[in-house]
Amino acid sequence: MNDRAGGQPMNGRVALVAGASKGIGAAAAEAFAAAGAAVVLAARDTTVLKAVADGIQARGGRALPVGADVTDAGSMRHAVDQAMSSFGRLDAAFNNASAGPLPAPLADIDPDEFDLGIATNIRGTFLGMKFQIPAMLASGGGAIVNMASIAGLNATANLAAYVAGKAGIIGLTKVAALDYADQGIRVNVVAPGPIRTYHIEAAGEQAIRAASMSTPMRRMGTVAEVAQTVLWLCSDQASFITGTVIPVDGGQAAGNKPPQMYRQGQPVKGSPAAS
Repeated sequence: MNDRAGGQPMNGRVALVAGASKGIGAAAAEAFAAAGAAVVLAARDTTVLKAVADGIQARGGRALPVGADVTDAGSMRHAVDQAMSSFGRLDAAFNNASAGPLPAPLADIDPDEFDLGIATNIRGTFLGMKFQIPAMLASGGGAIVNMASIAGLNATANLAAYVAGKAGIIGLTKVAALDYADQGIRVNVVAPGPIRTYHIEAAGEQAIRAASMSTPMRRMGTVAEVAQTVLWLCSDQASFITGTVIPVDGGQAAGNKPPQMYRQGQPVKGSPAAS
């Protein structure tokens, strides 16, 4: 299918977003709908999910909320079945759900909490693709985007389950991309760096400043910037891209950008020795 005119490149298509109740997932669902797609929204919190769907419908879009647990095979099968029975096809999917333990050194992490992180990230992404891919094959092809993190490329201290889960998602994505590259299905990963979501906002201004200064661009990304990357990867504009990881990270994956540089044997400007 070719991109449609009128600024709606996903017109006539159907997208499924897992983990769509808030944050990046909700923004992605809204972006798909604004681009013309009918959207199936899946998440455990059906009350919040319905509010997102109602907002899309109020703006003239088509949205179907479906309660789903990404770690449960029957639940994920049901979400895809709802897309097929309600809209007749599936063209795009964004597997975004995530959960796991709070930050802690590895030896302090509860094994059950670690298992939750692996189940939600790796098993959840696997189950999403397991049922999305056959539906896309029946629809003539499609595109899947999986949610990882820059932490899946470069480890972050105190996030053992999260890092392991996101690295596993990257591996799963590459296998799926290879398995279906010649059958009309593309599979890619977005790997955000610090993004201004409700999580970081709840942590306060000091956390926001620290996260902003950790990127070479010296700011956090927005949920809309991630959502637009997901939308682009699912569009015809990215038709020759599969099996790759797209950082949305303000330059973090490129390397380090120290706040100040120094010359060997010379004091740093502003330090007491330089006064």
